[in-house]
Amino acid sequence: MNPSEPIDRRTELVGNLASVRRRIADACLAAGRSPREVSLIAVTKTFPASDVRLLAELGQRVVAENRDGEAAAKAAELAAGGVDVHWHFVGQLQRNKARSVVRYADVVQSVDRPALVTALGAAVAAHRDRPLDVLIQVSLDDAPGRGGVAPAKLPALVDDVIAAAPRLRLRGLMAVAPLGGDPDVAFGRLAEHAAWLREREPDASMLSAGMTGDLEAAVRHGATHVRVGSGLLGRRAKLG
Repeated sequence: MNPSEPIDRRTELVGNLASVRRRIADACLAAGRSPREVSLIAVTKTFPASDVRLLAELGQRVVAENRDGEAAAKAAELAAGGVDVHWHFVGQLQRNKARSVVRYADVVQSVDRPALVTALGAAVAAHRDRPLDVLIQVSLDDAPGRGGVAPAKLPALVDDVIAAAPRLRLRGLMAVAPLGGDPDVAFGRLAEHAAWLREREPDASMLSAGMTGDLEAAVRHGATHVRVGSGLLGRRAKLG
């Protein structure tokens, strides 16, 4: 432990982490699944790098960010300090940010259009010595600004990602439940898309779904990864 780190924040994160892990375990039990089947991703957007370091010290080394500028700065700070963290990028990604993201992200979960596939593939070729794991984000509603490919266009986008191999490696799907909708209904539809993809591409078995308010529904419908922010870190903070 860094002696300069406030003990109250560490204690808060210890409690929150235990609580979230209990929720996941209980959801798995209710769904007849093993807790080993579901991984927690800590969404650390707007929280400082010191929180990410604390989480890593507590054993939570998989974290997610949704803005490149914030993510790149945290990744650089933690790498300089020798902190080993596995970074997922989960936000909407502009093509001109691809070169930055591929330098630190282990997984990009928000691939939703052919132009982004092309940009990420080119960025990997120029700036990375290993493949980039990607998930295709599927839209579960038609709300603008939330990202995701329309289900009808999913097969074509799968073809695009596969064609970008070995630079890109398709690992599965990601989705966000519609605002105000029934997450069980939405994640039920997502499970159908995931089953189709696994039948076609058995290695694309990741299903990233569920957040603080709906992780139980996501687990019921087969999520392998849940993305928890406020339930783990508290109310959103403002950096700077």
